Amino acid sequence: MLPSLAVVELSRWQFALTALFHFMFVPITLGLTWILVAMEAGYLITGKSVYRDMTQFWGKLLAINFAIGVIGGLTMEFEFGLNWGYFSRMIGGSFGPVLAIEGITAFMLEATMFGLFFFSWDKLSRTAHFIVTFFMAFGASLSIVNILAANSWMQHPISTSFDYQNMTLQLHSIAALYMHHLAQIRIGHVAFAGLFLSSIFVMGISAFYLLKKQDIAFAKRSFAIAVGFGFICSIMVAFYGDQNGLEVSQDEPEKMAAIEAQWQTQKAPASWVAVAWPDQQAQRNYFSVKIPYALSLIATHSLTGTVEGIKPIIKKYEKRVTSGIKSYNALQKIWAKTATPADIQTYQKHLNDLGFAYLLIPYDKNISAATPAQIKAAATSAIPNVPTAFWSFRIMVGLWAILFILIIFGLVFTNRDTLENHPLFLRLCVWAIPLPFICAESGWILAEVGRQPWIIHDIMPVFMGTSSLNEASLITSLVLFCLFYGVLYAVELFLMFKFARKGPSTLHTGKYHFEKNNV
Repeated sequence: MLPSLAVVELSRWQFALTALFHFMFVPITLGLTWILVAMEAGYLITGKSVYRDMTQFWGKLLAINFAIGVIGGLTMEFEFGLNWGYFSRMIGGSFGPVLAIEGITAFMLEATMFGLFFFSWDKLSRTAHFIVTFFMAFGASLSIVNILAANSWMQHPISTSFDYQNMTLQLHSIAALYMHHLAQIRIGHVAFAGLFLSSIFVMGISAFYLLKKQDIAFAKRSFAIAVGFGFICSIMVAFYGDQNGLEVSQDEPEKMAAIEAQWQTQKAPASWVAVAWPDQQAQRNYFSVKIPYALSLIATHSLTGTVEGIKPIIKKYEKRVTSGIKSYNALQKIWAKTATPADIQTYQKHLNDLGFAYLLIPYDKNISAATPAQIKAAATSAIPNVPTAFWSFRIMVGLWAILFILIIFGLVFTNRDTLENHPLFLRLCVWAIPLPFICAESGWILAEVGRQPWIIHDIMPVFMGTSSLNEASLITSLVLFCLFYGVLYAVELFLMFKFARKGPSTLHTGKYHFEKNNV
């Protein structure tokens, strides 16, 4: 018996809250570790103590972020088994090794090097400590490789077969999971997004010191390294994001149609809807601002390509639902041991559409007796939330563009050594600190909302993956999670503000602003 709709929605909200909270900390851990590598490389090469101080101070902020992020991440591991039992059962044999690899290699490497990073400055040589810092960053990057390889498989399953006897998905090659083209692109996109976010983070705090005219040499060197990272990574994150868009156009046409609020297929060259007010119920845009030819260039890199519209996709998916019913009916006979060779052939022929048949369950649990209206409703439900996909994409891209312009000005002022002469720019850098976090969260929302209603694309609907829990326990745990994460976030902000305001004076070297002024 499948869980109620309320249980499904509560489980979704709980996991979404956990994932969004955890993902606030992942980019900083991912990106700031590599910035520390660059800073410590400066110390290794020049021997100047300011680079050691930079590495140690920014490492303190990394430590706060890492500690809070780990707590949020551990909760997600338990939720797979507790809230998403059927999903875990279906893919456990495939994902178990991936999660084990992530824990044994990436997390353990990162955590071990993390401890050595903080407690071995006076015990290891400069070269040895630099190696520790490098492998700390490598461990953080390795962690996202494992997680994104698994998540990309959920977006586009490959090298997989369905075992109808045990109702499980069998992964034929772990190597294929990691070498999947979508996984490679998304790993690059998220990795450079973390570096991009961390660059803005360091730039903003460094700009604060320059505005306050405290620890200027320290701040200018930190800003210079961060803006260099930011420039390179802003270009790379856009490149990988563009490649991801090309893959989405091919593998998830309904997601691309939702992102662009395309209800009908335009003739090439297609116009891009820059701003609109999409109404999914009426399947139309009430207001739109279009840029001619731009959609074809963005989505296909040509003037001859276009994006398939939502209405034609729904028509196509009606056929897939009908095809899936045939596979479902044959599967029932196979389970009942009454199947003929023709039934087995029918099952295999229509197997790729079996997941679409399961979309009928909310409308009629007797899938075999589905009416044309129910089939249309099931096909329509295969379209993700259009307003959310549309606006999350534009928020992500719009904030990236603003931050890219900020980085360009930062490069110019750094090259001219005139940062202190531009207080308005420095204030903008400080105010911009939250923007890349919003940008990253918008991207994650786009990826996950755009996959709906599937937990495994085209195979398993979300409502089939939840555990059979009662609503009261989910409401209670959701409220407790909100309170718990609220406290954690408050602790994070308190500690970040405390250490960021004092700056390198927290190192107690006797060289910096608050120590000299006895503040």
